[in-house]
Amino acid sequence: MQNDSLPVEYSRGLLHRANQAFFFVGGFGTASWAPLVPLLKARLDVAEDVLGLLLLCIGIGSLLTMPIAGFLAGRFGCRRVLAVDSVVFAALLILLAVVGDIHFAVPALLAFGAAMGILDVTVNIHAVRVEQLLKKRLMSGMHALWSMGGFLGAGLFTVWHSLGLTALGATACSSTLMVILTLAFMRFLLAGRSEPGGKKLAVPRGIVVFIALVAGISFLVEGAVMDWSGVFLTEVRSMDMSLAGTGFASFSAAMLLMRLLGDAIVNRVGARRVVLAGSIIAITGFLIVILSPAGKLLFLGFFAIGFGCANIVPIFFSLMGRQRDMPLNAAVSSVSTFGYLGVLMGPAAIGFIAHSTSLLASFVLLAVLLAVQLFIGLHVFRKVA
Repeated sequence: MQNDSLPVEYSRGLLHRANQAFFFVGGFGTASWAPLVPLLKARLDVAEDVLGLLLLCIGIGSLLTMPIAGFLAGRFGCRRVLAVDSVVFAALLILLAVVGDIHFAVPALLAFGAAMGILDVTVNIHAVRVEQLLKKRLMSGMHALWSMGGFLGAGLFTVWHSLGLTALGATACSSTLMVILTLAFMRFLLAGRSEPGGKKLAVPRGIVVFIALVAGISFLVEGAVMDWSGVFLTEVRSMDMSLAGTGFASFSAAMLLMRLLGDAIVNRVGARRVVLAGSIIAITGFLIVILSPAGKLLFLGFFAIGFGCANIVPIFFSLMGRQRDMPLNAAVSSVSTFGYLGVLMGPAAIGFIAHSTSLLASFVLLAVLLAVQLFIGLHVFRKVA
C-alpha cells in the first residue's frame, strides 16, 4: 500500500528539485570524503594495508544497511529517513576530519558507510515514486545530480583548502552546505509511508534477480574503469603518469553528459533502444581501448564506455516501478546491494584476473560482461516493459 501524495502547498517542479537535491547531497558527501583519506592515514600513522582495511569498513557499513533501507523507508517514510540520514552523513564527515584513534576510526567509518548506503537506496526509492506520481521519466537526470555533486564535492574542498582553511574547516563548509540543502528541500519530499509490514531484509526474487544482475555488472564495470584505467594507460599503453587520470576523466565526463540528456533521449527513442545502443557503444569503446596502441583513440574509447553505460542503471531503476514480483522498497534495496557488491568486488576481481593473465585480458572480460548484461536486460524488457 502506498500513501504518497502531492500536497497542494508546492508544485510538482519542487518535488522534482527536492529529489535532485538529495541525489546531489549523496554525491557531494561521498566525494567530500575522498580528500580526507590521506589526512586520515597521516593522523592514524598507518601503513597502506591497514588503510585498505579501514576503507573496507565503509563498504561493510553500506552492505549492512542497504538490504534494510527499504524497510526503513517503508516504516518511517522517505522524507524522514532522507532528512535524518543526510544530517547524520554530514556530521560523520566532520568526525572523520578529526578522528585520531584507530579504535574510534573503525566505528566512524562503519557508520559513514551505513549512512551512505541508506541514502543511496532511499533516494532511489523516492525517485521511482516521483516518476510514478508525475508520470514522467526523470531517473537519468537524478543520477546526473549525484555525479555533479561528486565533481563539486572534491573540487570545493580543494578551493576552501586553498583559501587557508584547515581540513576541518573545509569539511565543515562541505557539511554545512549539505545540511542547508537538506533543511531547504526536505519539506518538499513525499511524506507518505508504504509497505509498513514488509520484510526487514531485502533479497531479490523473480524478475528483480535479473535487474540486480544488470546493476551488479554496470557498477562492476564502473568500479573497474575507475580503479584500473590509470594502470592500464601507464603500464599497458606506456603513457606518462601525468595522463593516468585522463581515462577515467573521459569516462566520467561522458557519464555526466549523457545522464543530463538521458531522460529526453529515452522519452524520444524508448528505453529498450537506449539500452541496446548504449551497450553496443560501450562494448565498442572497450574494443577501441583494447585494440588501440596509444594516442587520442584511447580517450575516445573511455568516453564511449561512459557514453554507452550512462543511462543503463537509471533505466532499470525506473523499471522496478513496473515489476510486481517484489514491493518497490525491497526491490530497490536488493538491487542497490547487488550494485554495490559490483563496485566492491569488481576492482579486486580485475586485479586477480590481471595477475593470473593480463590487464588486457581483464578488459576483454569487461566487454564480454557488457554483452551478457545486454542479453539479461533484453530479457527484463520482455517481462516488464
